[in-house]
Amino acid sequence: MAVKLKSSFLFRQFLITLICTLFIIFKAQSAEVHEFYNGIRSLGMGGAAIAVVNDETALIVNPAALGKLRDPFVTVVDPELELSANNDSIFSTSYLAALDPQAAMDKLKLTPARHGRFKMQLFPSLVLPNFGMGFLGKFRADGETNAAATTLDWQYENDYAFIFGFNFRMFDGRLKLGFNTKIINRIEYSNAAIPIVASGTTLTSLGAKEGLGIGADVGIILTGPWKTLPTLSVLVRDVGHTRFNFQSGLFLSAAERPTTLGQKVDVGLAMFPIMGKRKRASITLEVRDALNLSTETDPAKLYHAGFEMNFFDALFLRAGMNQRYWTAGFEMAVKNYQFQLASYGEEVGTAATNKEDRRYVLKFAYRF
Repeated sequence: MAVKLKSSFLFRQFLITLICTLFIIFKAQSAEVHEFYNGIRSLGMGGAAIAVVNDETALIVNPAALGKLRDPFVTVVDPELELSANNDSIFSTSYLAALDPQAAMDKLKLTPARHGRFKMQLFPSLVLPNFGMGFLGKFRADGETNAAATTLDWQYENDYAFIFGFNFRMFDGRLKLGFNTKIINRIEYSNAAIPIVASGTTLTSLGAKEGLGIGADVGIILTGPWKTLPTLSVLVRDVGHTRFNFQSGLFLSAAERPTTLGQKVDVGLAMFPIMGKRKRASITLEVRDALNLSTETDPAKLYHAGFEMNFFDALFLRAGMNQRYWTAGFEMAVKNYQFQLASYGEEVGTAATNKEDRRYVLKFAYRF
């Protein structure tokens, strides 16, 4: 009885913290932060991931969660596509135009100050309990012109990465310690004021950066011995910084190297209450770059909160808050197949003037 009462108290305290955090999110100001990897499940749950991840993406999201896996499985193919709600009016059906600077310029200048986004990624992998390896391929482009359509703000990122990771379980799995190593080839370009021209704009002419880097993440998951499994997770991303100066890169003869990924510490809390026979909920809060929270002038961009209902390990409903915007997600898992949808809002404005970019994400996966 005492254990049940304590568990119930912790659950209530967790919900109070969640409500307070959401209040902070609505009141604060923020700007977009681009992460190395965001998966569709976390995007449906407000961007929160490190305390709840329990599939092959643990290898890249939080390697300590490799200790949650019970069986080995192989992800053969898992294409994930993400688009802005504005894309139809900007690119029509020519979504790949977003990845080419001249084509993006030609389309975006016709719809001034409207944000366009295209992102596509694949993460085939082999994952065993406490070990995994996988290959990430990712293309991302964001852009919009100024109100007069005289300059283009365009950001481009292309990653090819090989990732492997290990986890160590201690105290009957209550404590999990994991780490990964990432070998990343990155092509990067970002400029907020590219002059609008009629032709000739390429990644090479713009001076895109490219380089090969080696980085690592280290994660810890501590789970309490109570029915709701209260969980604390700490992830140190890009330990000692990830610099792209190991080699010059594989595709471009770029003179400059991509921006260094600075070390950051993320902290997540989660609970997993049982809601009925073969029905379980996941509730989570997450703070990104927690060590800089006190000096951050725009703290909302560091907060994420999410909720998931799991029905029979076959149907999943998700909701959350990413910064100040709602998120939602859906998943159906049948045998070796997964089909997922999500929507989330991202801040693409300034601290003084908020601007939401509503995005939609689709993923299909085959694994065994």
